[in-house]
Amino acid sequence: MIPLRDSLRSRSTPYVNIGIIATCVIVFALQLGSKDQLLSWAFVPAYLISLEAWQTYGVVPILLSGFTSMFMHGGFLHLAFNMLFLWVFGDNVEDRMGHGRYLVFYLLCGVLATLLHTLVSLFANTPMIGASGAIAGVMGAYIIMFRHATVRALVPIFIIFTIVDLPAVLFIGIWFVFQLLSAVGSIGIQSGIAFWAHVGGFLGGYFFCKAFVGKPRRPRPPRVVDLRIN
Repeated sequence: MIPLRDSLRSRSTPYVNIGIIATCVIVFALQLGSKDQLLSWAFVPAYLISLEAWQTYGVVPILLSGFTSMFMHGGFLHLAFNMLFLWVFGDNVEDRMGHGRYLVFYLLCGVLATLLHTLVSLFANTPMIGASGAIAGVMGAYIIMFRHATVRALVPIFIIFTIVDLPAVLFIGIWFVFQLLSAVGSIGIQSGIAFWAHVGGFLGGYFFCKAFVGKPRRPRPPRVVDLRIN
């Protein structure tokens, strides 16, 4: 399922959300031009417990890579889908939290995602990149804050894609169950997708979002969306 938009309108301009998207796009463009030079920005779980890595790269750069890796992507589709999910769900979460708290929350979810992946992978030596874990945290917060919202999504029915309006709880719930099942199924095998990072980020966002909520504000009227199947 691919989200196209939600039924809520933000009362404020999502400067941080836009900034994150712009940063990811710029970093991806830099990756295309200097892939080898930016490889040090990727996070390698094994480096956290490697004395040799500490001596070679330094402890601070290794820890910082846990943040820089959140803005890197493995390909155009990886970038496009992540930014689409962030665009659909991030603006309202930022509106509810406030700009500064949202940025801290986003980075925290990314760190929690990275930590869970690191532990489950037993400190694997494979570099980890992508904003998926942090974005999963945004989705975890969204399902708590806006459980009555709807999401217009592109849904495959057999071999045909159709546009359907779904409750946000259902859309995000299905997404999370798929990530969890994929994560469990990936245990003990080499996977190119860090599903446990998705799970860790989502759970972090789900359980910690209320600590970042600012003063309540009256939401704008929702968009009028008809439930239809095309």
